[in-house]
Amino acid sequence: MNLSNPSTLLPGLAPGSSVLILRMRSLGDIVLLTPALAALHTWRPDLHITVAVEPEFSALLEGNPAVRDVFLVRGLPQTAREIRRRRFAIVFNQHGGPTSAFLTALSNAPIRVCWERRQFSFFYNVLVPSPAHFFGPRRIHTVEQRMTQFYWTGLEQGPIPATCVFPQEDALNVVAKKLAERGLSAGQPYAVIHPGASYFTKRLAAEKFSATAQWLQEARGIIPVVSVGPDEGGLALEMRERLGPRAILFEPGALDLRQVIALISRARLFVGNDSGPAHLAAATGRPAVVIFGSSDSTAWRPWQTAHRIVQNDFPCNPCPGDRCYAFDEPRCILSVAVEQVKEACAALLDATAVAPVLPAADLTTRKES
Repeated sequence: MNLSNPSTLLPGLAPGSSVLILRMRSLGDIVLLTPALAALHTWRPDLHITVAVEPEFSALLEGNPAVRDVFLVRGLPQTAREIRRRRFAIVFNQHGGPTSAFLTALSNAPIRVCWERRQFSFFYNVLVPSPAHFFGPRRIHTVEQRMTQFYWTGLEQGPIPATCVFPQEDALNVVAKKLAERGLSAGQPYAVIHPGASYFTKRLAAEKFSATAQWLQEARGIIPVVSVGPDEGGLALEMRERLGPRAILFEPGALDLRQVIALISRARLFVGNDSGPAHLAAATGRPAVVIFGSSDSTAWRPWQTAHRIVQNDFPCNPCPGDRCYAFDEPRCILSVAVEQVKEACAALLDATAVAPVLPAADLTTRKES
């Protein structure tokens, strides 16, 4: 082990070595880690790759052939003891926060990797330079930033795989039954409409989503299926009031994460704000129209799937998004018109014809559209 030459670290691992990757949350961030997992596994299939996530996100890695084990993070003392017991050869902290820093330090792994300028940097003995070192001055996607830890430690730079999640047969069957119970005929195309987002500066008005949903049904014959997050009961109620019987709506808690993956994976189209489910659409090969407000569409756009971005340029974009830093209201998202969303949907539907449903084995071989 030569810590002074980090590019030798991964190539120098003994066959069958155990690798721990910490990325505890959230939905989109874990999905955007999957290209790195695929690249590492393709290069060194002998490595035993474990990914540590919080229990509510474990479905994102179910069936992933690159992942030997999913480790559930259930509290610092218990988790630290178990990680230490497993004697990992190398730990990659893809999270970067204080809890993951302490877990890395307590792992007793001989190689502990994180990016420069993160909290508790003294816990690590390998610090990865900024993305500019690998990609130059251009703006990069979050997937590319995730790759840099592995490039720095010896993975050869090259084409980056698609994101991938793997819908499970039992979840697909449950979702098909729930859709049928709500009136969807077998084989009838549907679009998943996801009107939620973490910040109000990223959330297109429900009335604009309902107008888009109505247009999809009337102009394109595509049934809108509305899905909301666990804390978005009020939004679900508003969408129900606006759409009435025209749409299928899953209330908060009606679908677990495995079933959300299954629902999106069979959709003709995904339409939603910049949020975790948009990355599920990309990871299951679904055409996606994603509306951006305050966030950075270069960094967070769907990765390697057919998509259209709807965003109006403002000099203050991107921003943290927790409030509007330039105006008395978030003009970035408020300025997005229904016609823009409809035009993006029409263009994408025309470009993709009937999007094929990819079997799990093909999910890592897509090319960007």
